[in-house]
Amino acid sequence: MDEKTLLHQISALVDDEHKLRTQLQAGKITEQEEHDRLGDIEAQLDQLWDLLRRRRAAKLQGVSPDEVQPHTLDEVERYLQ
Repeated sequence: MDEKTLLHQISALVDDEHKLRTQLQAGKITEQEEHDRLGDIEAQLDQLWDLLRRRRAAKLQGVSPDEVQPHTLDEVERYLQ
């Protein structure tokens, strides 16, 4: 997955976040539905941002970014802050 595709997916997920908040404010979904879906979106965003950063780092080190594989959601969500 190239950088352009990653950035497009990130943008689409951010748009989904905004839509969920709008739907909640309009009373179209419950707070629980928003919360559950936002959790999924945030995890996916974490995974995509992680992959983008690692691809950029690989490129700076002279390694092909295409060799970088995404970490699982479980791995990304367990990173220490």
